[in-house]
Amino acid sequence: MTGLLNARRERRVAESVIRDPEEHTVMAKDGAVRSIQAAYVTVPTEQLEPLWNPPNLERLARTYWKYLSRVTLGLIRVTYTEDERAVVLLFRPLVLLRFRAPEYEFSRNRGVVRWRIEDGLLVSPRGRGGRGYLEIDVRLVPQEEEGWSTVHVEVEVASFYPAIATWLTGFVYSHTQSKIHVIVTHGFLRSLARLELEESAVGRFAPEDQRGVRREKDGAITVGETPWGWIAALAAAGVAAVAGLVLWLMRD
Repeated sequence: MTGLLNARRERRVAESVIRDPEEHTVMAKDGAVRSIQAAYVTVPTEQLEPLWNPPNLERLARTYWKYLSRVTLGLIRVTYTEDERAVVLLFRPLVLLRFRAPEYEFSRNRGVVRWRIEDGLLVSPRGRGGRGYLEIDVRLVPQEEEGWSTVHVEVEVASFYPAIATWLTGFVYSHTQSKIHVIVTHGFLRSLARLELEESAVGRFAPEDQRGVRREKDGAITVGETPWGWIAALAAAGVAAVAGLVLWLMRD
């Protein structure tokens, strides 16, 4: 779905339209959450056909993690190892979600990348051990207009047991963490219209001699860098605002 890759920024050659299912987020009686966000992305057929392949599916997965880090200003980072992917708040051991290594499925009309949920601070004990998963499902839609192809992109979280619903209530989860997830995922789906995919970090489908990746000291690969300068500036501005408010309240 990435005819995308060499497109000039000023030329909008794709369109992404959000189309969530009517009941896009559902919590079962046992606390398991299923959430689906989806979009239809329309691109020129001549660009789509030669690029419908496993390496670009892997790049789409990388783009998802990169978007998550960027939209959170680097506060959330994703670390890769051979066996897992960890969504980290700033640094370990603050692992919000830990996934097993991705599973890929690819055919003529469909591509799927799935990360099974292992554990993490956001996961209740009953949902650990690979019971739930995060999945990106990409399907070709029957062509309606000559020269254009449409891809249905679906991001699904299934059998996820949120810790916040265990500690507090499902109502709190649905009005906090759930809403944030939906907003971020919609942003990612809309961003696909920019036709820009990140380079793969692992290169699972690339020749072995082309799998050059940037690794951390512990051997992990990190997606996203925390902009400490910006964070320090925002913190300083916040302190100055509070100090100004205090002085205003204490004025004669």
